Amino acid sequence: MVELKTAESIEAMRAPGRVVARALAAVREAARVGAGLEDLDRVARGVLAEAGASSPFLGYRPEFAPVPFPAVICTSVNDAIVHGVPDGYRLRDGDLVSIDCGAELGGWVGDAAVSFTVGRPRPADLRLIETAEAALAAGVAAAVPGNRIGDIAHAIGTVCRSAGYGVPDGFGGHGIGRSMHEDPGVPNEGRPGRGMKLRPGMVLAIEPMLVAGGTDDYRCDGDGWTLRTVDGSRAAHAEHTVAITVDGPRILTAL
Repeated sequence: MVELKTAESIEAMRAPGRVVARALAAVREAARVGAGLEDLDRVARGVLAEAGASSPFLGYRPEFAPVPFPAVICTSVNDAIVHGVPDGYRLRDGDLVSIDCGAELGGWVGDAAVSFTVGRPRPADLRLIETAEAALAAGVAAAVPGNRIGDIAHAIGTVCRSAGYGVPDGFGGHGIGRSMHEDPGVPNEGRPGRGMKLRPGMVLAIEPMLVAGGTDDYRCDGDGWTLRTVDGSRAAHAEHTVAITVDGPRILTAL
């Protein structure tokens, strides 16, 4: 069931959205060569605590997970696509890092992700990240009343495939509001004109995930959470929480 948010509810969702944006900015600033992933998680915890927000990630345990998620951010490095668990790894020169963060405040949830490089970047990584951001922008642009979920999926998939990248099978965005994962699902590839019709008041987490090697396959680490490319190629992830309004898409997780 899809909950249509009122204008007042959408405005209220800006509060956790801003917290997520501040947390991502703080983590990116702290993500230098030598920084530990657990250190980055502590940075994000500090931002959430200062805002009086809680984390929808911490303790989250969907059916596929053997253990609850132990952190407030996902830290996916290099060949990790999504759901990377912060551990003792320390960032190295040239690493590609994707950070996913959520916040709950006032009964509403925000969710966003960003990818970036640490130290001296590889040109191929910069292209991958730029394409992820372009795919996100295309998906957001398609999130207008009268379009359908398939139009968002098609916009994202077209950008990714045209650049020669893989799109992990079975993963994509989702509705969001009172909880982190709500209906409808938002695939990262699909046919235009198909799926649920978009209406003002719908709020979606739109999140393209790209694999540099061009494959759609992935494998799961022994931690039961981290998804990695099967060929060892690098991956990127970008995400925003977006409200569909009569005035066009409104990004709720922007600074």
